[in-house]
Amino acid sequence: QVQLVESGGGLVQAGGSLRLSCAASGRTFHIYVMGWFRQAPGKEREFVAAVTWGGGSTYYADSVKGRFTISRDNAENTVYLQMNSLKPEDTAVYYCGAAYNSRWSQNDFGSWGQGTQVTVSS
Repeated sequence: QVQLVESGGGLVQAGGSLRLSCAASGRTFHIYVMGWFRQAPGKEREFVAAVTWGGGSTYYADSVKGRFTISRDNAENTVYLQMNSLKPEDTAVYYCGAAYNSRWSQNDFGSWGQGTQVTVSS
C-alpha cells in the first residue's frame, strides 16, 4: 500500500505561479511512475504530468507543456509540480497518483491522494 498526500494548492491570479507537493509513504519501492491529474467541476479527471520514479523521465499534457514542470525527490519520497503562467482554465482539484508497472498508461494510476484545490482568477 502506498499513501499519497498533496499540498500547495490555493488561489492565485492569472499569470501567477504555484508549487504543488505530493508526499508518498508506505511501500514506495513498488512505485514506477508518479503523476499529477486534475479534475475541474463537471469534467472528467485528466492527465497533467508524470515522472518516472527511477530515471526521472517526464511526460506532459499538451495543455501544460512549457508552463508546468514535474520533478521528484527520491530521498524525500516527494513529487512536485511547479505551475507557472497559470490560466483560469487551470482551475481544478489536482490529484497525485502512482502507477506500478513499467508499461504504464494514464489508466494505470491509483493510490490517489485527497487532492488539493487550485483556483486561478482572471
